[in-house]
Formats: sequence, structure tokens, C-alpha cells
Amino acid sequence: MKTDAMRLADATSGPFKVASLTIDANSDAMTGTVHWDPARSIWNGSMLIVTLFVAPFYVTWGAVGVFAVLLLATMCSGHSVGFHRRLIHRSFQCRKWVERVLVWSGTLVGMQGPFWVIHSHDLRDWAQRQSDCHPYLRHGRGLLIDAIWSLHCRLQLANPPAFDPGPGIGDDPFYRFLQRYWMLQQLPIALLLYAIGGLPWLFWGVGVRVCVGVSMHWFVGYLCHSHGPQDWLVDDGAVQAHNVPWAAIPSMGESWHNNHHAFPASARHGLYPGQSDIGFRFVQWLERIGLVWAVQVPQNLPPRPGISPVREQPERDLLSDFAP
Repeated sequence: MKTDAMRLADATSGPFKVASLTIDANSDAMTGTVHWDPARSIWNGSMLIVTLFVAPFYVTWGAVGVFAVLLLATMCSGHSVGFHRRLIHRSFQCRKWVERVLVWSGTLVGMQGPFWVIHSHDLRDWAQRQSDCHPYLRHGRGLLIDAIWSLHCRLQLANPPAFDPGPGIGDDPFYRFLQRYWMLQQLPIALLLYAIGGLPWLFWGVGVRVCVGVSMHWFVGYLCHSHGPQDWLVDDGAVQAHNVPWAAIPSMGESWHNNHHAFPASARHGLYPGQSDIGFRFVQWLERIGLVWAVQVPQNLPPRPGISPVREQPERDLLSDFAP
């Protein structure tokens, strides 16, 4: 059984630390209140209205195709690879311009800006490793309440860890620009789509895409912390992650979340045969053309402390190479 001091050490050192948070003995993951977040609520609500009550009257094959292509592109290159595997976990190396392109693509998903995404991820990651945490952070109030909280509200902890994205991120003027004007990043896409395909392309390529992308991110995250198979347990964690196999393709491999909790510094989330991981395949492609390098997988990471296998020797079955 881990002590509070041991949990603090796990969170503040080594390749598996929560990088953007400054955690001390007073940091409390349990005590806090949920408040309405006007900007995100109005944004997400507007996209939902467009999706349910406007876009159905503007259906064309071209509009649906634009929706599908842009959703795939931004969720894969931006959300999965740019935000999660690069900006948050630094699971591969690349030049700064490549990182910025990937992060801009992630901002186009429409969840929020890069600093918000890092803070939201790292706060939940840290809280779920504690012996208990606020229901907001562990998806603990059921599907409907969790949807309202995640898409329309924010949590204010009484004693939160301090947040600093770190050098190269927090002091990057481009990332500051994206954080301040994250909604406006849809504008050039909207103008281009309207110029090419009119209102159908605009409503489906922006409104429906943002609504589906943001909602899917929340829903898969909810499921990954409540339902599905497991190969590993994080010792003494308040919340254990699950794999959700059916969501692997639409989530670009992010739904192998039990694997990710066990090996958060790995660029590969689909660790076992048959586990599709489109995000990792995209990283492989970038590696082949020389845009990324030093790609981390469990086999070339230091031993991972603080996890226990659910079944006998699951590490024996890990995919051992980068072959398709």
C-alpha cells in the first residue's frame, strides 16, 4: 500500500510524472466545487444546435465527405498525436514547426486551447492516482451528469496543484495565441469551406465536426474509466482505466486506455496483437519520412513502477516491433 509521500514522489519524478503540475503535501484532489463554464458551454451548445437542427437540412454527399475527412484528420494528427502523444507525454521528438502544425490541428478539434487541454489532462491524471478524488475527476456521477460537467462546467479545487506548461510550451507565443483565440481557429476553415461548398460544407465541416469530435472525446473518456477489459492496474489508484475495443478506430487508438495508464510515456497505445492504433501508425509514417524520431514504446522505456498485471505475464505478449 502506497503512502501519501510515495504517491507524491511518483507524481513529481521520473518519466511517468505529471509534468505540468507542481504538487505538494497540501494539494487536494477531493475538495472542490463544479461551476458553469460560460464560454465552453455556449460554444458546445451552439455546435450541438447546428448538428441537430440545422445541418440535417443541408445534407449532401460532399458535405458529409468533408465532415468525415476533416474529423479523421484533426482527431488523428491533432487530438491523438499533437495534443496527447506529443505535447502532453512527449512520446516522440520532432522539430518545433512540426509540433506547432500538430498542435494547431488539435486546436481545430474545438475542445479548447493547448494550455487548457494539458491542464485538464494532467489534473485528471494526477487525481486518479490518488486514494480518492472528486467525482468530476473520476467520472463518478453517471453518464448524464458527467456529460453536463465535462462539456459545460469546470471544477474549482480548494487546494489545486500549481500549473505551468513548462519551457517551450508556456512561453511559446504561438501556443499563447492558440489558447487565447482557440475558437477563432475555425474561421479560416469555415471561410474556405463556404467558398468551395457553400452552407452545406460550412455546417458539416465545422459545426457537425466540432460537435462530434468534442462529444466523442468526452464519451470515450467516460467509457475508458468505467467499462472494458484490463491487463494492468495502477497500484492504489482511485480510478482504474479500461480498454474499449470497439472505439479503437474512431478514437485513433486512444481507447486502449488501460494500456496507456500502464505506459503513459509510450507513443503506442495498442500494445497487443489485434489492437488497432491509427494514431501510432501516423507517428510511424512521420518517422519514416524523417519528421519525428526517438519514438517511445514500452520496450525502450525504463521499468514502469507502480503497476500490477491483471493476468499472468502480459508483458510477454507485447508487440515487439514497429511492423504493420
